[in-house]
Amino acid sequence: MARKSARDRMSNEINAGAMADIAFLLLIFFLVTTTIMEDRGILVRLPPWSDDEPEIVDLNQRNVLSILVNAQNQMLVRGEPFEVENLKERAMEFIMNPNNDPDLAESPSDAVISLKNDRGTRYDAYIEVYNEIMAAYNTLRDEASQRQFGAYYDDLSLAQRRIIRAEIPMIISEAEPTDFGEED
Repeated sequence: MARKSARDRMSNEINAGAMADIAFLLLIFFLVTTTIMEDRGILVRLPPWSDDEPEIVDLNQRNVLSILVNAQNQMLVRGEPFEVENLKERAMEFIMNPNNDPDLAESPSDAVISLKNDRGTRYDAYIEVYNEIMAAYNTLRDEASQRQFGAYYDDLSLAQRRIIRAEIPMIISEAEPTDFGEED
């Protein structure tokens, strides 16, 4: 049996330096060509920051629709248990008050929707409630746009949108979430 020389054994080895270079180039290629998913949140226009203490506004309780979501993701609307599926219609009725009900908002410009949740509330439950509130405002704005301009809100000019926003302002008050078991 013939012995292999040291020279024959060396020719069978793989150059690790070249492999590292190739792996690095592949890594760079995939980093450059891969699209990174961008997280999106809720687009909300916040008031400008101020170092001054905010003024306390005394609201007529008639004009406030309070929505509470607890740690078990159960919702209360004005202290009564309520299903998320019915929130859009309830919010629309509250904002517009078509029958001049003394328990609902005096006008759309006075209507405030107050949302408060527990720190233990699941994020998807919070989003579901928020989406229903937004859907109510979007539907009301679309209806007003159709009545006044014969077009959907998204198709209006900026000046026309300002008119609709003045008629149906979106006033949502979000309170700091409470801790588990904390009383209101």
